[in-house]
Amino acid sequence: MNSKPSTLNSKLITILGPTASGKTTLATHLALHLNGEIISADSRQIYRGMDLGTGKDLCEYTINGKNIPYHLIDIHPAGYKYNLYEYQRDFLKAYDSILQRGTQPILCGGTGLYIEAVLGGYRLLEVPVNEPLRQSLEDKSLEELSQILDTYPNYHRHNQTDVDTVKRAIRAIEIADYYANHTETSALNSQLSTLNYTIIGVDIDRELRREKITRRLKTRLDEGMLNEVQGLLDSGIHPDDLIYYGLEYKFLTQHLIGELSFDEMFKALETAIHQFAKRQMTWFRGMERRGYTINWINANQTIEQKVSQALEIINKK
Repeated sequence: MNSKPSTLNSKLITILGPTASGKTTLATHLALHLNGEIISADSRQIYRGMDLGTGKDLCEYTINGKNIPYHLIDIHPAGYKYNLYEYQRDFLKAYDSILQRGTQPILCGGTGLYIEAVLGGYRLLEVPVNEPLRQSLEDKSLEELSQILDTYPNYHRHNQTDVDTVKRAIRAIEIADYYANHTETSALNSQLSTLNYTIIGVDIDRELRREKITRRLKTRLDEGMLNEVQGLLDSGIHPDDLIYYGLEYKFLTQHLIGELSFDEMFKALETAIHQFAKRQMTWFRGMERRGYTINWINANQTIEQKVSQALEIINKK
């Protein structure tokens, strides 16, 4: 995690927004204008073979025949349990490599925890497994685990969108408990040098967002998202490991193993994605309350208008 002090003072452009807001399109077009490279801030796009379900849309990284370089996508196999400590470490490696090439780093994604961990400059600890704690929690419901998690004062540093399964909730408690008992070197008290950054948010109307989410879900199912998940299961990944990732991989897996009908799966997943997008916006509004300035751009504009407005914001900073 060591980085050259000079690189940490360079400008980082950050593009954030909820799912289906068009943030990747904006980021790649900005990269085209600024000779930039994208660093993903999506907690699930790091996994190989999880493409349609995570919305990688890698075709968006080619514009007019030019390939936009990207980082932290497809870096681990499906089934791997990636964590926030690893993300911060991997981000800094990618960030430094981009600057060493003399190009513009652009952080883009919707995982608020990853974004804030980078922009806040906190040194995170690698949290070991606490087997006794896990055993004491294994019989509790997701609701009970969520209530326990809320009792930890440092929980606002752990993304609430990541606790939609029992396994994720137990891991979140494990992390919160570790930080609570290691305050002398915790993420809240041991800061890295703060990055120089500009944040641009893509603001999409709630009803339009809901419409795009539903339309995109139907499209990805038509494109073979069920086959993608079935392929992961056929490769030997245990259903529980896919359910762990939540959203598409949770509900499609439950359908494929016979726990949900197709209609039940679709309705539950559609609702879950809408709730997820709402929680993403709640996180971003929370960032603003915690002192981060987010320059919002209306998603209804053309890509040319959005790029022009983003460039104005960047050039004013």
